[in-house]
Amino acid sequence: MMKEKESAYHSLFNEAKELFGKIRSIRREIHEHPELSFREERTSALLSSLLDEAGISHRKVAGTGILARIDGNDSPSDDVVVLRADMDALPICEKTPVPFASRNGAMHACGHDIHTASLLGALLSLNKRKNTFSGTVLGLFQPGEEQNPGGASIVLKEGVFKDFSPKVFIAQHVAPEIPAGSYGTREGLYMASTDEVRFTITGKGGHGALPHTLTDPVTAGATLITALQTIVSRNANPILPTVLSFGRFIAEGATNVIPDNVHIEGTFRTMDEEWRNKSLQRIEEIANGIASAYGVKIAVNISRGYPCVRNNPEYTQIVRNVLEELVSPAHVEYLDMRMTGEDFGFYTQQYPSVFFRLGVGHTDGTETSNLHSATFYPNEEALVYGITALTALALRFRQ
Repeated sequence: MMKEKESAYHSLFNEAKELFGKIRSIRREIHEHPELSFREERTSALLSSLLDEAGISHRKVAGTGILARIDGNDSPSDDVVVLRADMDALPICEKTPVPFASRNGAMHACGHDIHTASLLGALLSLNKRKNTFSGTVLGLFQPGEEQNPGGASIVLKEGVFKDFSPKVFIAQHVAPEIPAGSYGTREGLYMASTDEVRFTITGKGGHGALPHTLTDPVTAGATLITALQTIVSRNANPILPTVLSFGRFIAEGATNVIPDNVHIEGTFRTMDEEWRNKSLQRIEEIANGIASAYGVKIAVNISRGYPCVRNNPEYTQIVRNVLEELVSPAHVEYLDMRMTGEDFGFYTQQYPSVFFRLGVGHTDGTETSNLHSATFYPNEEALVYGITALTALALRFRQ
């Protein structure tokens, strides 16, 4: 186990180390049996039984989610601190050599098993210390982060926090590029909004040698993708991060057969809500123009996804101060903005929130691999740092 800095939080590290064996086993259990978005029945049942065992009050939210509650040594407070972890896996076939690898076609390739296990460990630690702090800490095990509309939007739509006045929402996310034993933070804008765009182009197919008798949806589709790139290159402010990428173009014809229909799917991401709305409107305008020019029909389906993740500057500095006290300033990195998305953005729109990174990289030369890859292999020692960080932050915001 790595050596952390001696600090006022040293006892929290010791408790996390004592919990490590149990929490690692739970993490491996969750990892071996991953469940896709909004199907986290087994994971939810496991967590519920473990919370019951610890005597921690909890209830179901958003279908398969769980909201746990720990009250401190005075009257319960509606001014709560919320610790959030996501629970769902990805539709990826795992290719790691570990004996607890998934075999069911899904995989915790984004580290949500680490998030869930760390939050559970933090709640167990806080429950032992509930006579040392005042007020209330909520632990939210949230389903469906990986799939629109996002479990966060459902949690909020259900009014889960209507009887509370959340002081702060806190979440950590694994980072393979940061070594275990280190963290990362960023104030303000951090992650992009994420929208899904889909097009069905309908024309008149037929023999590829007779294009003059057809209305070609393939050519229209190719032109559509090229024309849409002008949204980024000519409509977007050059200093505003904007991405429009297409990963699916289905034209089920043949070398000499032009199909009747073409399907295109992609993602639009940016860092500004006003520009986001204008861009989505521009996508429809360009599609309508291409349809008219090529004599085809283009059905546009835009699935609005997650808003930007915007960290509260004041509270992010508090989080950073705590993390630096845990492991020293040299082991808390400043993060760059990134165009990946997170449904935690829904919380940041309504409440003061902080989303930070937990390093899970190996330091012995072992390959960690990237998130969302079939070979993602996090350093499990990071669980100690995940548990300690969440516990310390809950205590700090309950002072």
